[in-house]
This record gives sequence, structure tokens and C-alpha cells, in this order.
Amino acid sequence: MERPEGSPLLGGHRSVPHTADLRVEAWGPTREACLAQAVRGMCGSFLDLAGAVGTRRRDVVLRADTDEDLLVTLLEEVVYWLDTHDEVPVDVQLTAVSGGLRARLCMADIGALPVLGAAPKAVTLHGLTLARGQDGWRCSVTLDV
Repeated sequence: MERPEGSPLLGGHRSVPHTADLRVEAWGPTREACLAQAVRGMCGSFLDLAGAVGTRRRDVVLRADTDEDLLVTLLEEVVYWLDTHDEVPVDVQLTAVSGGLRARLCMADIGALPVLGAAPKAVTLHGLTLARGQDGWRCSVTLDV
């Protein structure tokens, strides 16, 4: 199993082995920090983001009824940019807004980054969690690759 990246206070993420899929666990002191770590964990699972520099910014507002739905919506937004524009967020800034999030995604071209594995194609609902605990927020999500 891969060593978790980050500390409980600052946030982090790790990939977890999962049959024919990718499972990402992330954590952070706030919901937004945890969600940003989930994006970093997803993107870092298939691309080497070390030293990556964003070339364009995408600002989007995402809305959902529950925190779990917000996690799915955010990750599906990343999959959308991967599939339609061949770009990936290398920096993620999230701000809470009424009913959702404002996401500022600093994007890089996939072709400019070393490939480590298969890119995710979809977010699954199986085993999806996002919850606040004693030491901050934690989430877990399975992605189809």
C-alpha cells in the first residue's frame, strides 16, 4: 500500500488497491481541503504532477444536495476536463458557496506530464464517503479506470 501523503492537520491523500478500479482516500482540516486532496489524489494516481505548471484557469461553481454528491460532482468535473480538453488540474482552490463550491482549477495539458497509469473514466457510488470527524474531514471514493 502506498504511504499516505500529507499530515492530518494539513491534509493528504493516498491510493488504495482495489480490484480493476482506483480507490482514493483523502483528508483535510476542512471539507474544502479534503475535497481538494481528493482531486490531487485522483490526478496524481495516473500522472506525475511533480513540477507541473498550470497554463490556464477554469472557474466553475458546483452545486449538490449532499457533501457526498458534491465530491462526486467535483470529481466528475475533473473527468469532464480530462475527456474533453486533455487537461488536468495541477492546483485546486475550493471555496464554499451556498449549496456548493466555487472551484478554481489551474490546468495543465496531459501531454506535458509523465503518465503513471490509466486515467479515471467515471466516479462510482460504491463505498463513497465524505464526513467530518474529530480530526477533520475524510473521504473515500472509487473511480473506474
